[in-house]
Amino acid sequence: MAQSVGIKDVARAAGVSVGTVSNVINRPDTVASETRARVLSAIDRLGYVRSESARQLRAGRSRIMGLLVLDMGNPFFVDVARGAERAARDAGLGVMVCNSAQDPGEEAEYLSLFAEQRVRGVLLTPADATGRNIDAFRRHNIPFVLVDRVAEGATECSVSVDDVAGGALAVRHLVDAGHRSIAYVSGPPGLTQVRDRRTGALNALAEAGLGPDQLRALPTERLDVAAGRDAGARLLGLADRPTAVFCANDLLALGVLQAMYAAGVNVPDDLAIVGYDDIEFAAAAAVPLTSVRQPAVTMGALAAELLLEETEADSATRPHEHRRVVLQPELVVRRSSLPGR
Repeated sequence: MAQSVGIKDVARAAGVSVGTVSNVINRPDTVASETRARVLSAIDRLGYVRSESARQLRAGRSRIMGLLVLDMGNPFFVDVARGAERAARDAGLGVMVCNSAQDPGEEAEYLSLFAEQRVRGVLLTPADATGRNIDAFRRHNIPFVLVDRVAEGATECSVSVDDVAGGALAVRHLVDAGHRSIAYVSGPPGLTQVRDRRTGALNALAEAGLGPDQLRALPTERLDVAAGRDAGARLLGLADRPTAVFCANDLLALGVLQAMYAAGVNVPDDLAIVGYDDIEFAAAAAVPLTSVRQPAVTMGALAAELLLEETEADSATRPHEHRRVVLQPELVVRRSSLPGR
């Protein structure tokens, strides 16, 4: 393997000091034109490329922002990344996107990687419900913003959607359509978003004078299509099958829809389905999916902007104030919950 050309090699070839080469690269006006031409000729001849990462580490101002999400296979997080990347690019930064795969162990490893790389800051959707990974990361004094989760303390910013309101929107819609027995395909119950959406669902039932026993929980280990298909199979095996299903995200809902289609169950006449996130595939499903829309691109952009504000703040003249931004969800009604249309 060929060795990379370093600044010392350029200095040796041009017959100058390393400091002179550095001045040619960073402060060319301070170097005599003849010497500058000799150094530039050596750079061109040797194919030297400056290490931007090394320069940024010396300056303590990395141009990379970390983004760690639960599942890059979920289009919702792709949209979050799009929003973050757009805001970072406008500020002259890049984004390092990593996927915890809903695994606290992988989350810890990526947070350690971000610390090693001394990124400018991190946008994080936590996978670890205990908070231990976040507590460990705080020791590195690298700013971070929570995405799709409300910050519980005053030590960081967050951008989220009101998931309690979102869960209420979904179940209120089903109750208004006449459903009195509803399943909640929830995903991992340890996730804050999953719990909040269930709370909203229960609130909507209470508003209608219905008890919590009208919401039957079908937890899954993951938030993907395969887990939705498994939940659909369990739903089909129930003797007193609910007439409607609210799913914690659209991937679960699409999996339930696939299971119903394979079993010959008509959606929505035999079973109404409501998802969450309103990913692009929701409208394109065989039976277009009713879903609670989250403004994912906006969420990513706002989180990146908050992180940039914090990293550019001056504690003496312009101190940063941590903020919690909570966006409002919107119900998008489609065929999957509207029988007889």
